[in-house]
This record gives sequence, structure tokens and C-alpha cells, in this order.
Amino acid sequence: MSFSPVDWSYNTNIYEVNLRQYTDEGTFIAFARSLERLRNMGIETLWFMPVTPISQLNRKGSLGSYYACSDYTTTNPEFGTLDEFRTLVREAQQLGFKVLIDWVANHTGWDHRWTREHPEYYVRNPNGNFIERNGWDDVIDLDYNNQELRRSMISAMRFWIDDCHIDGFRCDMAHLVPLDFWIEARTELDQQKRLFWLAECEVADYHLAFDASYTWRWMHKTEDFARDQTDINGLWELLSDYNRDFPPSAFRAYFTSNHDENTWNGTEYEKFGPAAKNLAVFSSLWNGIPLIYSGQEIPNLKRLKFFDRDPITWPANCDLQTFYKTLLSLRKKQPALRAGDPAVTTQRLWTGADNQVFAFKRCTQGSEVLVFLNYSTDGATIHLTLNQQESLYTNAFDGSEMKLGMEDYFNIPAWNFIILKK
Repeated sequence: MSFSPVDWSYNTNIYEVNLRQYTDEGTFIAFARSLERLRNMGIETLWFMPVTPISQLNRKGSLGSYYACSDYTTTNPEFGTLDEFRTLVREAQQLGFKVLIDWVANHTGWDHRWTREHPEYYVRNPNGNFIERNGWDDVIDLDYNNQELRRSMISAMRFWIDDCHIDGFRCDMAHLVPLDFWIEARTELDQQKRLFWLAECEVADYHLAFDASYTWRWMHKTEDFARDQTDINGLWELLSDYNRDFPPSAFRAYFTSNHDENTWNGTEYEKFGPAAKNLAVFSSLWNGIPLIYSGQEIPNLKRLKFFDRDPITWPANCDLQTFYKTLLSLRKKQPALRAGDPAVTTQRLWTGADNQVFAFKRCTQGSEVLVFLNYSTDGATIHLTLNQQESLYTNAFDGSEMKLGMEDYFNIPAWNFIILKK
């Protein structure tokens, strides 16, 4: 069985909400105060990290990991009640947002209710003890050879569709769960409501069940690039591999930060330095779906704690609010920037400064966007050959106009970018 993405997903973006750290209160009610600001910024889809309660047994830190669930069908009292989450979803959808919840299907916490009610749902060692096979000692693995577990998991997912009217799932470590389960789950649940499915994995076959997948290899390659361990050609080679290995219709999710990266590996400014903004431009405008993490619009320059309260410090005005608003508005309005659309072509532009500048064009009938990213400490002179009659382009950020034809020259300052729309 093949699945097709919901219509709204082709030009959406996704904002990851870390409820625990988002506000001083860390609650559903407190987060709701940010909805209008985020909508004004151009955010289309909200992805909430797991809202389910957290196991007490073997928990880490004072509050534990979001990803060590103790019950799949209620909310974490740290965040608020189920009624308060329902209200938050309703308010968000009334403002035009779509809502995804994080779904952790591979494992639960050590005192999940199923450990008492259905211990047969779990993988056991030869001594009959619960185990975890990936090095996370606060969780235990579920056994997908058990057909009753599969039915219970799908029933739990259905609860959030029926009860809270969510619009989709971001599935944690999706590749650790058998692909045939995800196909089974989507087949059943999409009959109830057509959903958006995002997999935290980078296995091409998982697009048999999922609309979108992560680009971990890209994130690591750009880290290598920031450390001078690869060059611009290395970036292009990986994108070429992606084009070869993944279906043309597959949505790929690009990002410079998320909850894991920020906490364990550093902020995007620690990892990428002055290249961070250019990489955010790429994530927003390349053929894919941009993922933005809580606080990137500030920009947040600190690593947030994972197992304890560590609220983001929000200023009166976020320095990158307008930056993201411009990118996301452009992506929303330009058909050439749709993800996974066979009518859109995405191609490299040769600039004569190809060891400094990463440049590409995306176009479809009636829409064309040119993107130039200068990844160097020096200004770059662009020598562009478009082999076309002279056409008028508008700079997406400052509104200035530029005419480009057969052959043109222009300059880009160090660590800067130019985005032109036709």
C-alpha cells in the first residue's frame, strides 16, 4: 500500500516545542501565550516533544527524560492536564497551526503501566528480565513480535487522534521499530484521519510508511564542513547521494539544532560558528522541510538541560524573529520552494567562486528562487551565467531589485547570503 502526503505538508515548516524549558512555568497553559508570536513568525506546524508522563523508576535527573513514558494515553502532570492539552491543540489549530506529537514506540520507562498489566509486551533476557538494547538505561524495549502489543500501540496512537484531534506524529527512533508495524499503523490510522508522518531516521525504505525523514548525515557533514574537514564539493556530493538513494517524492527534514543536538553536542553557534545562519537559510529553502528548535529565533546561545528544569530566557524581542519570518514566508508563497514536488527542479548554480559560495536555483512554472550562500571569511564575487533574456529579480530580504541576463557579476560579503525571487 502506498501513502500520499496531506496537501498542507508540501510547504509546511515544523517548530519543535520543548515544553519543560519553553517558559518559566513549563506548562501547556504558559506555552499558549507564545502561539500568536509563533504564528506571526510564519510557523505552520508545532511538534510537541512527548507530552506523556515520565517513569519514576530509574529516571535520570530530577524530572527524567521525556522519552521514558509511563502511560501512553494521558499527559505529564508536570505540563498540565489532558483537558489543558486539548485546549492548547484547539487554540493552535484555530490560529492555523497543525499539531504533531512525539511518539516513542520502541521503548517505555521501567514502570510503564504495561510492565504490570502486560509484561509479555517486552523483550526479555534469558533470565526473564526487561532489557534495553541501545544503551539507554532509563528505558526498556518493547517486543514487536507480539501481535497484541501492536494492536495496543495503534490503539494508544488512535487515542490522541480521537481525543485531542492531533494532525500527525513525529516518531522517535523510528528505524528501531519494524517497518511493517509503521505500515500497519498508518494504514489503520489514516482511515480515521489523514495524518502527517515524520520519522526520526534516515533509512530510505521507511518512506514506504513515512512522509518525511531526518537528514542526520547532512547535519554531521555540515559539522565537518565547519571544522574544515570537508569542502563545498563534499556537501554537494552528499546531496547527490540523497537524490540517488531517496525517492523524489520523499520529504527530507533539514535542521541545525534540536533537543538532542542542543543539549549533548552544543548550540548551532558552537557547532557551526559564523556558518549557522547560512545553514538555516539552506534548511528553509532547499528541497525539504525545515525543522526549527525552541529558541533558535532568539537566538538561544546556551545548552538546555535535558532531565531538569532549565527555562529558556526570552528577551522582549527576538533578534532572528524577522529573519525566520522572511524565510518562512518566502517558502510558503513561492511554489518553487515546495518539498517533494515533481514539478519543481532544484539545481546547482556555478558562480566562479565555487570554493566559497554554495548556490542553487529552484524553479517551477511561474516561480523561481536563486540562493547564494557565502561560506568564507572573504567577500565573494559572483560570475553568474544564466543563459536567458534579462529578467528582474527581487532580493527577498531588502526588497532591492536586480536584473540578471546572459552574464552578470555581483558581490556577497563574508558569511552572508543573497536570496533572489523572480
